[in-house]
Amino acid sequence: ILFIGQVASHAKEREAFQEVDYKRFFSDIAKWVVEIDDAARIPEFVTRAFAVATSGRPGPVVISLPEDMLTSEVEAPQALPHTPVETRPGEAELDALQMLLANAKRPFVILGGTRWNEEAVAHMRTIAEAWSLPVGCSFRRQMLFDHLHPSYAGDVGIGINPKLAERIKQADVVLLIGGRLGEMPSSDYTLLKSPYPDQALVHVHADAGELGRVYRPTIAINASPAAFVEAFAKRKPAAKPAWAADIEKAHTAYLEWSTPPQTGPGPVQMGPIIEHLGRILPEDAILTNGAGNYATWVHRFYRNRRFGTQAAPTSGSMGYGTPAAVAAKSLFPDRTVVAFAGDGCFLMNGQEFATAVQYDLPIVVIVVNNGIYGTIRMHQEREYPSRVVATELRNPDFAALARAYGGHGETVEKTADFAPAFERARASGKPAIVEIKLDPEAITPTRTLTQIRNKA
Repeated sequence: ILFIGQVASHAKEREAFQEVDYKRFFSDIAKWVVEIDDAARIPEFVTRAFAVATSGRPGPVVISLPEDMLTSEVEAPQALPHTPVETRPGEAELDALQMLLANAKRPFVILGGTRWNEEAVAHMRTIAEAWSLPVGCSFRRQMLFDHLHPSYAGDVGIGINPKLAERIKQADVVLLIGGRLGEMPSSDYTLLKSPYPDQALVHVHADAGELGRVYRPTIAINASPAAFVEAFAKRKPAAKPAWAADIEKAHTAYLEWSTPPQTGPGPVQMGPIIEHLGRILPEDAILTNGAGNYATWVHRFYRNRRFGTQAAPTSGSMGYGTPAAVAAKSLFPDRTVVAFAGDGCFLMNGQEFATAVQYDLPIVVIVVNNGIYGTIRMHQEREYPSRVVATELRNPDFAALARAYGGHGETVEKTADFAPAFERARASGKPAIVEIKLDPEAITPTRTLTQIRNKA
């Protein structure tokens, strides 16, 4: 919920200094935008803001406050704490799903969205084990299922494992819990046909407006993920499912896909670095990242084990990782927090590193510096190989920048440098930046920039 200042009421509509029409400015990206013009109604609007923000598909609310609303004296009741309303599945819907699964041959589960918690994740594990279901997690929602659980089949997001994509296409039942199956997790709307999928689609979502919006479900269940899995965890199959032996193949395919290659362009290999972090970080470590090709290594090769260990923007916004790490460390001071950022990504708002120093929040920011806006450059090389433009960057010395802020800085120029550099960063007790100097040729885990250019 964003409270934002506005010019005083008497100056409205006069193009006063810093006046903005916030309803027009935020209307397409917020669930509700309101400007308060009566201080006595502040409790009403604040209560409503919490209800709107947390109901259905959660999202931001913007409250604009003219200057005089902050100084007006009124008599008004206190706003009571908001209690979220839970939407729960009906017994008839659960019966229909149970029958559908009982007759299925190749089911698949996709987890996504919000309104999950640790208890819900545990219920989902119970369901997967009871029904021998292969489970995938939607784009940047990998923390919803233990990656080393035998039922885990992989990340349904950008750069999906081709074997996993084929498994979903060939499924006869797809159970989508909490997510929307938008452009990223649907592989540009190719995993399922729109509006009528070949698969029997069971869509569980807390917002009724999302059910049938893109894909017409066979069964639509208006319920939060937490309420749904709590209810369905009580249902057991009458017999061992016919597809039970197949989940081992799905998990084996994931393990093979998430094992990084040890060689690639340049002296620094991102795959082994992520693999190393997976070995040494505690299971409750929180990893954050923004947007950029560097994140593909994190999402593919880091194996999440627990809920609440990932913070990454499904909107693909750059610059998210560092401030998210600051917030995570302030909320969970006893947990390890590691942020990933590209060089361009970090420079969007890396100054929040100063906030970490100011509040003594010892995060570690791994800046993957390849000297370019990698994602944009990749698209340029693919579509206009002879006309790349405005993607090369002149960067600061990120390790020196960390020290200038009062933190700890390290520079990694070859793979073997990373492990000791990371340990020194953690041992410093300060907010730290570990700069990895990555060859720009290493643009994805599977293809080089030259290969993309030559194929254009």
